[in-house]
Amino acid sequence: MDYAVDVRHWQNQGSGEVEAHLYLDDRQHAVSKLPAAFPVEGGTIEVAMSCFGIKRCHYVTTDGTESQLLPDPRSAEGRRARLDREHPVVSRGIGLLSLILLLIGACPLLLQIVEPVSQIPPIAQRFGSFESPIQPPLWLNLTLGASAAVAGVERALRLRYHWLLDGAAN
Repeated sequence: MDYAVDVRHWQNQGSGEVEAHLYLDDRQHAVSKLPAAFPVEGGTIEVAMSCFGIKRCHYVTTDGTESQLLPDPRSAEGRRARLDREHPVVSRGIGLLSLILLLIGACPLLLQIVEPVSQIPPIAQRFGSFESPIQPPLWLNLTLGASAAVAGVERALRLRYHWLLDGAAN
């Protein structure tokens, strides 16, 4: 038996109507809204998405053992996996760059969130107020946001997801 999962990345995610399609031997077997859990022989196929792509696509056996499913070679994720196999140094460099971009983009964001929250009277009375030491110009905020979004897409193509790193890019 050969299972395949198809998720249309650019469906309207805000509507809650994003669906995963499960295929068995090239024939549609089941459809479910995301996050999805498809019962299959010997376990379950679990699928979940972030704003940038698939964050989880695993086969979980009945004893709890998990294994990540392999992407279709023709998909964007499959092409990214091929780059990783054929050019591992380049792939690691791109992965490191995406991680750095996410971290750099998250730092000013964190400061910009803490500043107004610290101005709330009960919080300011208890802990004092915080004034951000950096005030980046609009163009830098936009550039960092776009860079974090691109980095999030790259991480999604590698089927990597960390709630803090990739959640901040959302």
